[in-house]
Amino acid sequence: MNKETYAIIDIGSNTMRLVIYLRDKSGRLKEIENVKAVARLRNFLSEENILEEKGIEILINTLLSFQEVTRHHKLNEVKCVATATIRQAKNQQSILQRVKDETDFSMRVLSEYKEAYFGYLAVVNSTPFTSGVTIDIGGGSTELTYFEDRKLISYYSFPFGALSLKKQFIKQNIPTEVELHTLRTFLAEQFSSLEWLVNKKLPIIGIGGSARNMVQIHQEMISYPLAGVHQYKMNDQEVKNVNDYLHSLTFSELQRVEGLSKDRADIIIPAVEVFKLLMDVVKTDQFALSRKGLRDGVFYEELTKDFGITVFPNVIEESFYELATDYDIDVNHVLNVTNIGIIIAQLLNKVGLASINKYDMTLIKRGAFTFNLGKYIDSESSSQHTYYLLANRTIDGLLHRERIIIALIASFTSKAAFKRYVAPYINWFSKEELIKYRLLGAIIKFAYSLNATKRNIIEQIESEEIGEELHFYFTCNKDWKPEQYQVEKQKKHLEKQLKKSVILHFG
Repeated sequence: MNKETYAIIDIGSNTMRLVIYLRDKSGRLKEIENVKAVARLRNFLSEENILEEKGIEILINTLLSFQEVTRHHKLNEVKCVATATIRQAKNQQSILQRVKDETDFSMRVLSEYKEAYFGYLAVVNSTPFTSGVTIDIGGGSTELTYFEDRKLISYYSFPFGALSLKKQFIKQNIPTEVELHTLRTFLAEQFSSLEWLVNKKLPIIGIGGSARNMVQIHQEMISYPLAGVHQYKMNDQEVKNVNDYLHSLTFSELQRVEGLSKDRADIIIPAVEVFKLLMDVVKTDQFALSRKGLRDGVFYEELTKDFGITVFPNVIEESFYELATDYDIDVNHVLNVTNIGIIIAQLLNKVGLASINKYDMTLIKRGAFTFNLGKYIDSESSSQHTYYLLANRTIDGLLHRERIIIALIASFTSKAAFKRYVAPYINWFSKEELIKYRLLGAIIKFAYSLNATKRNIIEQIESEEIGEELHFYFTCNKDWKPEQYQVEKQKKHLEKQLKKSVILHFG
């Protein structure tokens, strides 16, 4: 295998997928190929748990199709993992042998623990949740984990999935009221049997295609303005709204629902029922999606083993390191600007012109780190590029709302531009929050001007309020005229936010 390229084949009970990743300069795995086949192997598992010949043929033929792609990319080593259907098949050994004999691949059957563990690993390494419950509903099994302080506490694999639930409880493509009642009773009994699950009152993080489709449907229903589904949050009413909407449709209409893969039209209703019932049992109002799942968990384990860890110490710091690498951020310069920005904020608090709390200080740090990031593309339109890149790039560890906040602060150039950027999300924030974010953006812009030449000349900053004026006193260790010129140009943004004249003293 090329040292920069990684590939995995995920053999699920509903779908089979080949994903090829390129490891970029920051170490992040970036998808370059994603090939999906709807194999529905679960439908060929007999009541005696024998995978029928027809199912084996579909498995082999799909792998041969994937093989064409892996050979084209000259991939000599491809991970190939299988889950519930192959795990439950009594003729598993003969299936493994046939795959080995007839294809380029050697198939690894994941245990219930490993399947659950890899999902947990993907969630704690790519989302901000430190405690929660994960659910990965496949075609033939449903894996749940409970983690606390980012440590796996409990797991369970139920021997049912979206396909097997439909097969067991729903005769046609759309369930009847009687069938729904029976399904709900069954799910409530199953989930309630896990003592560690009941009344946990923790966020539920969904993994896999059914969770992703539910989120995509909801985004279409509300005309969601932001790109991406990873770390998208829904409350219990929103999950209920999606469920009610799906129940209102004929099967023909279901197949045309925006956000729903046509091949999942017959299994999306039982899948959403699973999510809804789980939220009821856990007693939570929070459902979030992790686009990172089993496949990513496999690679997290693989790529971190040399460091003796599998869980990243800090997800957001890891993400900002990737940003620094991808966009050539001058970390030394950023740290100096961040320090200046924090001091300015503290001085504004001291004189009573602002009320900047601990969370706001964190926003200043993240905003300063990514401020003017768009110059990587074009310095003349840096603000627009900064906003677009941050608003539309998935940043592991940052929920969508937080991502927009950072984008607004880091791209701050004027009140008018700020208003244009925030327009699609204006209902996400209160008037007071928007005023605060403009102030934080103005502080960072002011701080950047004080290190305009990247010489780190500012040694000490003091301030005092004199009537309608705010005076800053800067002690410098080198000639300060270039910085003075820049900060005199940019101080107007701080003046507008503070409604004070800002007077600068250098020495």
